[in-house]
Amino acid sequence: MFLKDSKRENLETTSIHEHYSKAIELYEKTDMPIKLIAKEVGVSAGALSAYIRRHHRELVLKRYNIDTEGKDLNDIKIISAGEESERAKEKYKDAVNACASIKYIELNMSQLARMFNLSGTGLANYMKVHYRNILKKREKMQQKLGLHDKTALGAKKECKKQYAKAIKLYKTTNMTLPEIAEICEVSESGLSQHLRFYHNDILTKKREERKQAKEQKKKTRGDMNGNGRKSEPKLETEEKYAKALELYRDTPMSMKEIALQTGVTSNGLRFYLHKWHIDLVYERAGITDEIGESIDLRKDRKRSKTTKAKYERAIEFLKKTKRTTTEVSTLFGFNPEVFRQYLHKYEPELATEIGMTRNYNGKLTLSRSQNKYKEAIEIYRTTSESLRTIAKRLGLTYKSLDGYIRRNHLDVIQSHKMIVEKNKTEKKEVQKA
Repeated sequence: MFLKDSKRENLETTSIHEHYSKAIELYEKTDMPIKLIAKEVGVSAGALSAYIRRHHRELVLKRYNIDTEGKDLNDIKIISAGEESERAKEKYKDAVNACASIKYIELNMSQLARMFNLSGTGLANYMKVHYRNILKKREKMQQKLGLHDKTALGAKKECKKQYAKAIKLYKTTNMTLPEIAEICEVSESGLSQHLRFYHNDILTKKREERKQAKEQKKKTRGDMNGNGRKSEPKLETEEKYAKALELYRDTPMSMKEIALQTGVTSNGLRFYLHKWHIDLVYERAGITDEIGESIDLRKDRKRSKTTKAKYERAIEFLKKTKRTTTEVSTLFGFNPEVFRQYLHKYEPELATEIGMTRNYNGKLTLSRSQNKYKEAIEIYRTTSESLRTIAKRLGLTYKSLDGYIRRNHLDVIQSHKMIVEKNKTEKKEVQKA
């Protein structure tokens, strides 16, 4: 079976390589962009881009003029967020130098772009994102020389107003750009461009937060992931497990029972609960300590909701009847030893009451026997009345009472003998007198 699967996988991989072979040849031997190559060979541009980056990363790095000597290709970022790509640097470097030079101070951005066969909009946007300080210096110099055309360098008032709410949300929350754009009813691409042009400080701060989030191993719901999205389940996932979550929270049903009733897998439900509702998992396990990395469910588990529900009726029955744990275990279908351990751990008073306890001599005896014979023992210890008479008067079995006292209360027998002997002596003295 394994060999068949491996063979099938190899065939599929070979087929994929053949599918993109023509596109790879064009990518390697020409400067055609991926979109045009994809269109010419009849494949998806997104799929082709992903394939090249995964299987021919060296070609991508070569096209971007990125040095790879002595480096792991997979560790090299082609374009880092907020940074210039090597290709863009090469493309715009002469125009950037011209912008910074007093020699071309009288030219506007469109004129400068045409000098280097560039798009005026492309150059302006590139300068706004990566060399805004040069644009500011250039604007000040033009104003001093009387060359400035009074065109504001910053965002227009209407743009500031349009994106004000969106910028505030992006700055103060962990919401994503698509979410903010939808709430504020603005263009996502427009908002993204506005941020890059006029709020690079916010983007820089967000990138640092994402970097820290990526390094954070354990994330709780609502925290930011390394990709800028909030750590939370997808809507369809929440809908899938909604009924199971309700049963897990409000009933003592086991995870297997819940999974069976709601039509989800036990493993899937367990992963969902441990990832997104760990507080409920701890609550069900009886752990009331603050949630932290030091908690180990296997070691720190206390009385869970399901276990408590399992033994609840048996414990109530035991309290009312005072029967032995073995009898009650058999009646309710439990393992006697497991049930006994549970009682000693979570119902110690009841376990003591129905189980073994230490008498005043320090000897272990059955609690129910001690309570049963308590009155008879006290009478026998403090009077000369025979044990048989005491047993008959209190409705006890003589042999059982006698055996219990002989096993556990030799001191009582001794006390009784002393009283009997004393009474005999006193009686003799009275007779002599």
